[in-house]
Amino acid sequence: QVALVESGGGSVQAGDSLRLSCVASGDSFNSSPMAWFRQGPGKEREFVAAISWHAGAIYYADSVKGRFTISRNNDINTVYLQMDSLKPEDTAVYYCAASVWYYHTDSHMLTARDKYRYWGQGTRVTVSS
Repeated sequence: QVALVESGGGSVQAGDSLRLSCVASGDSFNSSPMAWFRQGPGKEREFVAAISWHAGAIYYADSVKGRFTISRNNDINTVYLQMDSLKPEDTAVYYCAASVWYYHTDSHMLTARDKYRYWGQGTRVTVSS
């Protein structure tokens, strides 16, 4: 079993930055692909970014490419999402997710919502214009 706890959300102005963190419990973190998803008001939960176990494979949604950066620190079981140049359309609840498809690096394995078994409770990000 894996527990994920996100932090770092808040209310900011367009153009500002935020860094989200997600701390994972358990001893499988080092082999798990990790991802961030988000769910905006009245929208489906959508993929934002994913990172393989060794950070050798990283994927982003087109809507955040060039503005967001995902990273991880396996020594402290933490994955991050650095969000720069935030826009009002980035407003959403952001969820951290952990996969049990250990050591996978393929895009279709790391970007699909149904490949992630464990989810955090989410952290809210509000961007005003």
